[in-house]
Amino acid sequence: MRLILAKCIKFQVLAFILISLLGTMSSAGPDSPFNLSSPAFKNEGAIPAAYSCSGLNKSPALVWSGVPRRARSLTLILSDPDAPQGTFVHWVVYNLSPAIKGLPEGTSATSNAAGGEEGVNGRDQSGYTGPCPPPGKAHHYHFRLYALDAKLDLKPGATAEQVQEAIKGHVIGSTELVATFQR
Repeated sequence: MRLILAKCIKFQVLAFILISLLGTMSSAGPDSPFNLSSPAFKNEGAIPAAYSCSGLNKSPALVWSGVPRRARSLTLILSDPDAPQGTFVHWVVYNLSPAIKGLPEGTSATSNAAGGEEGVNGRDQSGYTGPCPPPGKAHHYHFRLYALDAKLDLKPGATAEQVQEAIKGHVIGSTELVATFQR
């Protein structure tokens, strides 16, 4: 009887430890990868014209999950490495709250993107500028989302280069969504 009781107690202790450990894991635990997606297009898919210079030139909705628990801010940079004069930056958003789950369609500088700041794009303007490649060849657009262990000490209107310099040493996770657009 004592042996059975001792085994039961040992089992209960192990079960309690296991349940405690599982209970401390958040949705951003080791089994939940940091992901970025859009309801408007699939990864490696085509960006609809509405989000380009051929359409309404508004930003697509973006959704993310699995933000690392230690994140204190998020940074988003959208770029086109296929641009004729080198990489063209379409959007820079930084100091986003790690608590938000995405950005709605049409987010702009005037909407104060989820408490974050918008930098300047390749047109030297604040906010989003949609894909607008020369006619012919499809270009690739990289939406890169970074989880940082700190908020960036940058004023609104920072360039992508300034943001990339500021995030050095602070990136604790990153994810990417790639799409194409052709005119």
